[in-house]
Amino acid sequence: MKIQERTGAGGNRSATSAHPAMGERLPTPPRERKPALAALAVLLILLGALGATMLVLRAGDRVEVVKVTSDIQAGDSVGDHTISVLVADDPSIHYVKWNQVGELKKLKAKSPIYKGTVVIGEMFAEGATIPAGKASVGVSLKEGQYPEGIKSGDTVAVYRVGDTGSSGSRGSTSSSSSSSSSSSSSSSAGSAPIVERAKVSYVQVQDNSTIGSTNLPVTLIVDSGQAAYVADAASAGQVALVIVPGN
Repeated sequence: MKIQERTGAGGNRSATSAHPAMGERLPTPPRERKPALAALAVLLILLGALGATMLVLRAGDRVEVVKVTSDIQAGDSVGDHTISVLVADDPSIHYVKWNQVGELKKLKAKSPIYKGTVVIGEMFAEGATIPAGKASVGVSLKEGQYPEGIKSGDTVAVYRVGDTGSSGSRGSTSSSSSSSSSSSSSSSAGSAPIVERAKVSYVQVQDNSTIGSTNLPVTLIVDSGQAAYVADAASAGQVALVIVPGN
């Protein structure tokens, strides 16, 4: 009797296993939310966008400045050889603004300025400046005493040409000696330049109406010790220029 009751009691137990059936998912605990991290991520995104915007705005902060379109020699004005260009504004660089180009034309270049240069204020002064130990000498040249196409910035050799003697002013007894001395002097003067390298700082622009009809004014920059020789030859109209390597 007790055995049957035990059996009956065992039959009333649930047949459901205590373990979950295959394929069933275990319940997951609720995720812990971190609003502080989410806010930080949003803040970083906003800061990145703001930085990119500032860079774009900074790149667009440009000013109109002066750029030269041809070589400008020391002591020369920029003249009309200028154009306007846009550059990024930088207070540490003293650009010459395009609205100041009129005032710029009244100034002189302190040193050579090459084509394509964006100029700054430190490149100019109110008067032409000559380097220490140099002198500026003007010569007036006839056709044939200068090479065609000579221009500011050229490097030239300066020769003394023509008869440097004064034949005919002495008696007949010394005419032969004078002629020989004059010839020797001329040969000596013509064989070597009185200035091996001089810089052309100015050449008067000629047009079709003046070519061949007038002398050509040219200004040379030479060593101070050579200036007297060049001036003496120029006063006698006996200067000739030859372009040499170094241009």
